[in-house]
Amino acid sequence: MEKDLVIGIDLGGTKISGALADIKGNVINKYTIPTNADQGEQIVLQRIISVIDKLIDESVENTENIKAIGIGSPGPLDPKKGMIITTPNLPFKNFKLVEPIKNKYKIPTFLDNDANVAAIGEYMLGAGKGTQNMVYVTVSTGIGGGAILNGKIYRGNTFNALEVGHMTIEPQGPRCNCGNYGCVEALASGTAIARQAIECIKNGDNTSLLNYEKVTAAEVFKEAAKGDALSQKVLDKSLEYLGIGVANLITMFDPEVFVIGGGVANGGSIVFEKVQQVVNKRCFQVMAENCRIVPAMLGNDAGVIGAVSLAIMEIK
Repeated sequence: MEKDLVIGIDLGGTKISGALADIKGNVINKYTIPTNADQGEQIVLQRIISVIDKLIDESVENTENIKAIGIGSPGPLDPKKGMIITTPNLPFKNFKLVEPIKNKYKIPTFLDNDANVAAIGEYMLGAGKGTQNMVYVTVSTGIGGGAILNGKIYRGNTFNALEVGHMTIEPQGPRCNCGNYGCVEALASGTAIARQAIECIKNGDNTSLLNYEKVTAAEVFKEAAKGDALSQKVLDKSLEYLGIGVANLITMFDPEVFVIGGGVANGGSIVFEKVQQVVNKRCFQVMAENCRIVPAMLGNDAGVIGAVSLAIMEIK
C-alpha cells in the first residue's frame, strides 16, 4: 500500500521551491526554479504548477495518495479565501492563488504567509517539536514571526497576527519601512545592525569594519568576535532591542519554547546569551525560567518544510 503524501510550495520573490513528503514530513523529492516574478501573475502561477507537476511526475504513480498541497507566500494575504492581497516582490494583487491549483489537481490546497509557515515547520518538525505553545521569530533583512497556541497556528482577525517586526520598542527611534518609528525591525534586524555600523563609520569612529568595501550584519558579527569595540557596541545595542521584543512576546504568550531563526540567529551564542539576559531582567521569573529560547533547526529549508507542515497540519 502506497504512503499518504503531501506537497509543500515555498513561493518567494526570486525562487519557487517545492517538496514532496510523506505524512510524517520525510522529504521524498525537492525541486526549485526561478520565480520570474517580473513576468506577471499568470506566469508565476504556471511556474508553481510546473513545480507541482515535476514532483508528481517524478515520484507519484497515483495522485490519490497526495492528500494536500501547502503553499507559503509573503503577505499580506487571506488564507481563508486562498488569496494573496499584495506583496512587494511578487506581481499578485488580490489574486486567488489556491482556486486554480485546487481545481487542476482536485487536491485540498492551503495558503498561509511565510512566517506562519516557517513557525508551523519548526513546531511540527524542528525546534518546537513536542510542544503545544511556541513562538517563532525570524531575524534577517526584516523581522517576522508566528505563534502556535494550544497546538494551533494563531492567525488573528485579519490573518496578520505576529507582525512582530513592527512592535514599537523605541518611540523616538528611527523610521521603519512600514512608516512607523522605533519598530523592532528598524532597531534589531540584520539591516538595522548594518545601518547603525555604517552610521558610526561615517561619523569617523575607529573600527576594523573599515577594512570592508561593504558592511552587512555578517561583518559586524565577524569583527565583534575578533574584539572590535565598535562592532561589539552596535551588537549589544541591537540585541538589547531584540531581547526587549522577545521579552514582550514571552510576556504576552507564555510559550514553552521561543525559536529564533534567520541570518541574525546565525550569530550564535552572543545573540542567545544577550536575549536571555534581557528576558531574565524584563519577564516574570516564572515565565523566563519555563521558556527555552533556542535557535531554529530548519535553516534554509524552513519555507518548503514549513509548507509541507502546513499541508500536514490542515488535514490532521
